[in-house]
Amino acid sequence: MRYAVLGTGIVGRTIAAKLTSLGHEVVIGTRSPQVTLARTEPDAMGNPPFASWHTDHPDVVVKSFAEAAAFGETVVNTTAGAATGDVLHAAGSANLAGKVLIDIANPMDVSAGMPPTLNPVNTDSLGEQIQRSFPDARVVKTLNTMNCRVMVEPGRVAGAHNVFVSGEDDGAKKQVTELLVSFGWPEGDVIDLGGIETARGAEMLLVLWVRLYGALGHADFNFHVQGANAT
Repeated sequence: MRYAVLGTGIVGRTIAAKLTSLGHEVVIGTRSPQVTLARTEPDAMGNPPFASWHTDHPDVVVKSFAEAAAFGETVVNTTAGAATGDVLHAAGSANLAGKVLIDIANPMDVSAGMPPTLNPVNTDSLGEQIQRSFPDARVVKTLNTMNCRVMVEPGRVAGAHNVFVSGEDDGAKKQVTELLVSFGWPEGDVIDLGGIETARGAEMLLVLWVRLYGALGHADFNFHVQGANAT
């Protein structure tokens, strides 16, 4: 399958590399490919510049957001939540129409410093905002409740643990569940929360995740719902 991964940060890189390793055709989208590839300094999180990663992953083609979205049969949003709206509008409604849009982003607000708060929260979610703005896209919220390495390598966390999906389109959620299984998630550990409004709960887990990260000192952990039976 052809995938468009929007965002060149550590989450986008991790997802793109995993998809490529599974034999998919992958394009990664950025605002300006030339600028992105020309950067030589680490990113805001201290990760090596994108060009260094791309040297090790030459099969991943770098395109503009619109070009990437047009290419992908499925689109994956890994951008920072505050930038998601602008990025998806740059990708273009026509390029998203009818496609599964996997939303991994969290609506973090760091304007008041760390730890982050959420905006929107409680009565809305980023997943819902995306679905309202792009009604012809088939939005599925998933994977936003864990570190990106756990997303593609669930075995990093010992024992059973869970990944959630939210969305209005059952067919889209089935496709995303199959993708998660290909990442190594047992199908029974995938919990369908329901419609896209349930993304509110999944996004609010970020606040707890940040506190757990501070307490544990590492990111190799995840949430396990005892007694869950997704099948």
